[in-house]
Amino acid sequence: MNILVTGHKGFIAKNLIDHLIKRGHKVEGFEWDDGGFPDVSEYDTVIHLGAISATTERDVEKIMTQNYEFSYKLLLACSSCSVNMQYASSASVYGGAQPDTAYGFSEDCPPAPMNPYAWSKYLFDRLVLKTIQSNSVKVGISIHGFRYFNVFGPNEEHKGDQASLWSKWQSKGPHDLFEESDEVFRDFIHVDDICNIHTRFLSDCPPSGIYNIGSGKATSIGKVASSYKDTTFNTIPMPDELKGQYQYFTQADNRKLMKVLQNYTFKEFTQ
Repeated sequence: MNILVTGHKGFIAKNLIDHLIKRGHKVEGFEWDDGGFPDVSEYDTVIHLGAISATTERDVEKIMTQNYEFSYKLLLACSSCSVNMQYASSASVYGGAQPDTAYGFSEDCPPAPMNPYAWSKYLFDRLVLKTIQSNSVKVGISIHGFRYFNVFGPNEEHKGDQASLWSKWQSKGPHDLFEESDEVFRDFIHVDDICNIHTRFLSDCPPSGIYNIGSGKATSIGKVASSYKDTTFNTIPMPDELKGQYQYFTQADNRKLMKVLQNYTFKEFTQ
């Protein structure tokens, strides 16, 4: 399969490209900074991972231009050229909402974005769903939006403050830990699982739509930190820039996803 991956220099994309190439796919990359617009007609599938991913970015115009308008243009191009599309959304769209099922957040949970990044992801998800429901996409192609939960794994060192705890805590520290860490729960999913899921959707081609991509298990950050026996931590207050937009709980209701994956086992968040 001939595949284009946008944002190919990023954490998830680097892992995914290696994963796809090892499985015999031909993969090319595209970056926003390169300028221009990709000719998607050359590909079987576009995997759109490029975005401004910093939840602390406050330039709304910049975020809407790159995360929403570019994504919309890419969606139109894929539809026009009969090219399948997978794209990265985010569990941040659930924001400060309460889980709507006993399993966590379902794909139908009312959104509650708390920052410009989350809003850009929700607005594009909404557009995609409206497009699918109105049958505006050409028959025979699929569009899959993946709401990633808390992804961790190798190749994210360049992300700085946006890197996962797993990446930050690979060095012995000391590391900062928020005072309320025992009350903060995260659904951690390894990047290898992300790669496996993208590949399964390429081959199995389930119905178009939005899918939660999480392990379905929430663990407190305090509990995870306590398992790092040889690592020291500094307990600090919640930074002012995060107050009012910090998610205290993420857990995917992944029953829709598991209908595709069947008896899949996720990697654990471990040292």
